[in-house]
Amino acid sequence: MAQANKPASGLAAKKDGPKKDELPISAPHAILIDAENGGVLFERDADKLIYPASLAKLMTAEYVFNELKSGRLNPKDEFPVSENAWRKGGAPSGGSTMFAALHSRISVDDLLHGVIIQSGNDACIVLAEGLAGSEDEFAAKMTQRARTLGLTKSTFANSNGLPNPRMQVTTRELGLLARHIIVTYPEYYPIYGKREFLWNKIKQPNRNPLLGMEIGADGMKTGFTKEAGYGLVGSAVQNGLRLIVVVNGLNSAKERADEAKKLLEWGFKSFERRVVFAEGQIIGSAKVYGGAESSVPLVAGREVRVMMPKAGGDRLIARVVYTGPVPAPVAQGAPIGTLKVWRNENVILQMPLTAAEKVERGGLTSRAFDAVSELMIGLFRAGAQKL
Repeated sequence: MAQANKPASGLAAKKDGPKKDELPISAPHAILIDAENGGVLFERDADKLIYPASLAKLMTAEYVFNELKSGRLNPKDEFPVSENAWRKGGAPSGGSTMFAALHSRISVDDLLHGVIIQSGNDACIVLAEGLAGSEDEFAAKMTQRARTLGLTKSTFANSNGLPNPRMQVTTRELGLLARHIIVTYPEYYPIYGKREFLWNKIKQPNRNPLLGMEIGADGMKTGFTKEAGYGLVGSAVQNGLRLIVVVNGLNSAKERADEAKKLLEWGFKSFERRVVFAEGQIIGSAKVYGGAESSVPLVAGREVRVMMPKAGGDRLIARVVYTGPVPAPVAQGAPIGTLKVWRNENVILQMPLTAAEKVERGGLTSRAFDAVSELMIGLFRAGAQKL
């Protein structure tokens, strides 16, 4: 079967020049993402492997969220605080901690609050040991889970982001992970916006500086180690539009906050959402093999919207990508391919496409004709490859 890659109807199939990186920010690694569809509004060196520091706790939380959602774990389940968790992540460690008491038992719900709000290394280790028996086993499960989510580069070596040469992520994949958490776990995401958490009679504030900046921020996580520098994953909503920002490798907590805020404000100010295909509108077609019709029209499951600069000047490139020809019969609503939309060099949208109508099997004559056509095309391609 061949890969078909066709311009989508109604969109320009023309590419502008290289992407612009003119925003005056100092973050060496940064990305700004439209939370609705994952489209990239800005990026800088977003695919380089970097140390995540406490930003790795996003993956720890996601793993726990998934266990809760699947029913394999209950928020009221309790895990013991081992001496290992207490020494490496608790009060004796000198790092960020929820001050879990040695040999106490803590519910999963409270541990999640300790991870998310207080960035507790001890809370992370308690969860890791409770779910997998050891940090090493949990780290392997984190990496496996990351691959399931499509994070192909990020590798986790522990549950809390403490320095380890095997612990590396990319800025882009941190953004994708943040979007996944926001979209998939609306019942748990609000924990990221809580301003403080009290545990062991010690009240600690949320470390996310964006929450107090009156820009619509409601999560997510900060991180710092000497090896990683200062980093932040944040999200904010204005006028129904949610953006996700990731910055890393900065020199101070203030710079980290300023850079993240600057990116969010620029995104809200400079972009607007535009409809490119109405709900139910035919976007393209796919060739059908052995059918009563030679092609089947394709639609998206909902209105297709993208973020575009308010100032204009950018052009869109759209392609319908599918493996074809599609063998008949084709059921209405059957998944066929993907709509991919680029703005300059950035993929700003990938949306599944389905058959808008059914296509029955064709008669013997039409099936024979299609078979001969595919044979001739195959022979032509084979011959072309030999030239």
